[in-house]
Amino acid sequence: MMDLVWWEIVVLILAGFGAGLVNVMAGGGSILTVPIMMFLGMPGPVANGTNRITIVAHNASAIVTYLRHGVPHSKLCVTLTLVAIPPALLGAWLSTKLNNEQFEGLLAIVMVAVLILMQAPQAKKQSDADNKPKNLRLGHVLMAIAGFWGGFIQIGMGFVVLPIMHRVMGLSLVDTNILKVFIIFTYTLLAMFVFAATSEVLWLVGAIAAIGNVAGGIVGARFTLSHGEQLIRRVLTIAIIAMIIKLLFFS
Repeated sequence: MMDLVWWEIVVLILAGFGAGLVNVMAGGGSILTVPIMMFLGMPGPVANGTNRITIVAHNASAIVTYLRHGVPHSKLCVTLTLVAIPPALLGAWLSTKLNNEQFEGLLAIVMVAVLILMQAPQAKKQSDADNKPKNLRLGHVLMAIAGFWGGFIQIGMGFVVLPIMHRVMGLSLVDTNILKVFIIFTYTLLAMFVFAATSEVLWLVGAIAAIGNVAGGIVGARFTLSHGEQLIRRVLTIAIIAMIIKLLFFS
């Protein structure tokens, strides 16, 4: 159990809120919440498992909205989810075998990779004339690989899943974002219990961060971020660089 003072609760909520905003834009919100949990004194592997609570909460809130309007390509959503689950559970189990130093080193590398991906041009939203899935076999293989990464550390999954369904499988960005929510919610919920059974999950800490995460997702979904997105990306970039320096030189 982790005792929290009032300012740590505020920091967790703010980190969750920022992660919710980032997740709505593209993905990668865990790059904020996991390091913040670690900086508050939580071992890396425990932060990795605890962060799954925020991911489940964020995606559950989005699912409630999407279910009202129907789920596109529902059969494809089911098959992609099913192929992602086993490797996700394996990834979660392997993640619990890392010690804190190993996890911090891996996290620093991942954050550098995500920082590079953030600078790449983003795909523009478009209305696909033909929104029929293609390259189904390749898409399912890639989703299984993505599922392993999602179970292992999760950070940057938005940058992985979106290209698989949009660029490889030919789905529109709108449909891709909807399917992404269902897939990530399902395997993350199951992976969370792998962490709870084999390592440790701080449920209260995760729930506090989840409050901010859900709020950030709601705000990001309701307001157009066309003018604010660049500012948010700049601030996020600075925060990531600071976290990388901290992990590499001041652990």
